[in-house]
Amino acid sequence: MSDLGAGFGYLMKGQRWVAQHGRWFGFGLLPGLVTLVVYAGALIGLGYGADDFVGWATPFADDWSSPWQGILRTGLTALVFVFGLFLAVITFTAVTLLVGQPFYESLSEEVDRSEGGDVPESGLPLWRELWISARDSLRILLRVALYGIILFACGFIPVIGQTVVPAIGFCVSGYFLAEELTAVALQRRGMILKDRLVLLRGRRMLVLGFGVPLTLAFLVPFVAVFLMPGAVAGATLLARDLVDPDAAPEPGPGPGTADSGDAPAPRAWSA
Repeated sequence: MSDLGAGFGYLMKGQRWVAQHGRWFGFGLLPGLVTLVVYAGALIGLGYGADDFVGWATPFADDWSSPWQGILRTGLTALVFVFGLFLAVITFTAVTLLVGQPFYESLSEEVDRSEGGDVPESGLPLWRELWISARDSLRILLRVALYGIILFACGFIPVIGQTVVPAIGFCVSGYFLAEELTAVALQRRGMILKDRLVLLRGRRMLVLGFGVPLTLAFLVPFVAVFLMPGAVAGATLLARDLVDPDAAPEPGPGPGTADSGDAPAPRAWSA
């Protein structure tokens, strides 16, 4: 359980880092502001259309008596909106990171520089980095979509579908959100997607401690934009200690690791 607190500590440390480096905070806001406008419109449309979609998808309940019809359709409408938020959190980060690739690469490098030691660089041209980021983001989104379909189907289970399933959804969303954010620093260290997933699975509770609170915060309008620079900074700090556990601070009130584990060695870039 200490890893959960340590993961949250990395999130807080990243926010403190950008607060102390105001120029980089403003620099990191720009991509999120552009993406927010698009996503706000999409979520507003979902909010207005979710009940109509549920009514169309459940014709078998047209003849149900009150209150059962209302309970079913209200629960499913809420589930559809939660599913939309679930996808929005993941895709918002992926799209924002793609749009802001040069911004966040520079921010992540500055975090590495401020913490001392080597500042890894991919050595790839920008178009190549964008292609790799887009390809890996698509692979992650396909995984998220698969989980989302399964969770959506489980949402039809009475009681469990309206309680346990959304909680699992937030955990899945937080885990892959953390993967997207740490990818900025880990790609510069030569780690391909397969190796990154192995690395994160080895410290699942640490990753959830970082990603789940951020997922919940991203549900608040406009918060995602203002937290993104600090989230990238915190993910860079997290990635540094995952790749080099011996350099991580001891667990305590601040970020640290409870069990270093065995991290896979970085591999060369792969197409």
